[in-house]
Amino acid sequence: MFRYLPWITIVLLLVGCLVFWRLQPWLLYAAAVLALFALTGLYDVFQRKHSLWRNYPLVARIRWVAEELQPFLRAYIVESETEGRPFNLEDRAMVYRRAKNVSSVEPFGSHLDMDKPPYEWLAHSIAAQHPTESDPRVMVGAPGTSQPYSTSVFNISAMSFGSLGAHAISALSKGAALGGFYHDTGEGGVSRYHRQGGGDLVWELGSGYFGCRASDGSFDAAKFAETSADPQIKMIEVKLSQGAKPGHGGVLPGEKVTAEIAEARGIEIGQTCISPPSHSSFSTPIEMLEFVARLRDLSGGKPVGIKFAVGNRWETLAICKAMLETGLRVDFMVVDGGEGGTGAAPAEFLDHVGAPLRQALVLTRNALVGTGLKDEVRLACSGKQISAFSMASSLALGADWVNTARGFMFALGCIQSLNCHNNTCPTGIATSNMSRQRGLVVEDKAIRVRNFHHNTVKALMEVVGAAGCAHPSELTPRHVMHRVTEDISYTAERAYQLISNGQLLDAPDETQLAEEWRMAQAASFHPAI
Repeated sequence: MFRYLPWITIVLLLVGCLVFWRLQPWLLYAAAVLALFALTGLYDVFQRKHSLWRNYPLVARIRWVAEELQPFLRAYIVESETEGRPFNLEDRAMVYRRAKNVSSVEPFGSHLDMDKPPYEWLAHSIAAQHPTESDPRVMVGAPGTSQPYSTSVFNISAMSFGSLGAHAISALSKGAALGGFYHDTGEGGVSRYHRQGGGDLVWELGSGYFGCRASDGSFDAAKFAETSADPQIKMIEVKLSQGAKPGHGGVLPGEKVTAEIAEARGIEIGQTCISPPSHSSFSTPIEMLEFVARLRDLSGGKPVGIKFAVGNRWETLAICKAMLETGLRVDFMVVDGGEGGTGAAPAEFLDHVGAPLRQALVLTRNALVGTGLKDEVRLACSGKQISAFSMASSLALGADWVNTARGFMFALGCIQSLNCHNNTCPTGIATSNMSRQRGLVVEDKAIRVRNFHHNTVKALMEVVGAAGCAHPSELTPRHVMHRVTEDISYTAERAYQLISNGQLLDAPDETQLAEEWRMAQAASFHPAI
């Protein structure tokens, strides 16, 4: 009976209010409130879905409320500056301050535990510089590419219209235009909102071929040529896999395919569409390179690259072998870390499928350097890259530029409520609900997007100067120190067993990739027996 006591007490109070309301008319208002609670308790007792509600009417709902509030209470009350996940409070606060053009300096020392591995730091130089360049760029385009593109070292990673709302996409595009950097469209196609702000675009082409999709789901060359001719589209990125859920396809139910999404994806309104786990246009490394070359021709010579999360190491090496064997090149590679991204994914994929960014970047860098291809193929990376040090360390380990998605979401005002997949984003970013999107003012947030980019690149150049360099491209693995134990630290070159130029061709058995190099074959993604 004790379990029902709160509900019974409310019922008794309700009866009392109804009996004595003539003496105190305000009791009628109290009775209305109590009646709501009493009826809720009555429902709890007789419903069959929740056993806790049946056994503890009304009281059990406190647990439900606590679960809803838990991310906010934990983030703002319980966690320290460096405990939160996926991004801690210190990281989020840094982005917010830079987006608002407010100083991001901190007092009284670091919050990090510098004595424990895998802590890393940048080796500064006594001959530090003050770089004069405020907007370092990287030229992208393999030999023979007729429309090379000069990209910023810091750009907006893939985010599709549909996963983000119209206001968010528009603000990102406008911010990219104001700051002179690019915005990756994500695999959902080039929407009107990507174009709206006027920013440079990288068109991501996934296995669903949205924007150039035939009625049977295959690639449509004519549609691709028409869309890629848009001068706002600077590069094309073939997505092989993504860090959040590599090797996992997707289904967009027909009821979610609105007129605007149908327009962007090149499908019919209300049509369920499938993104298979792999591409139908190719199945081997050589076929993939031939497809890339075809896209380059169809687009009029724009750079075409690939984006992937590292899985089987021999597959990355197989792509390099195919480039050597055929003479064909991808213009760039974007390595996506397994740290997850803006979209929702099964927990097993988020936690245990795909290599984390650092290991994935090192592997791809070793593959390109070891085969002598690094000077021809640009390398980019994405995965929780929001600070100047995270960028500098990735650039030192071989990346030519860095992309981030969630960093720019924070710049838009994201509070990490973890409701990206529920269409209930409280800040109006990851939702198609127009009443929620109303809170996101495009003009204001575009300025914050530009500010975040500008201030982060400015901080990067300060770090680059402290290392004695004038440009991020001058950073080397020797600039990054990696703590191996509490007493021992190595340069990244030693800590990550980095391969020297051409070593996979000249002396593969002297590398840690010798076995995978023998397994890799240009004609198949399967390992050689």
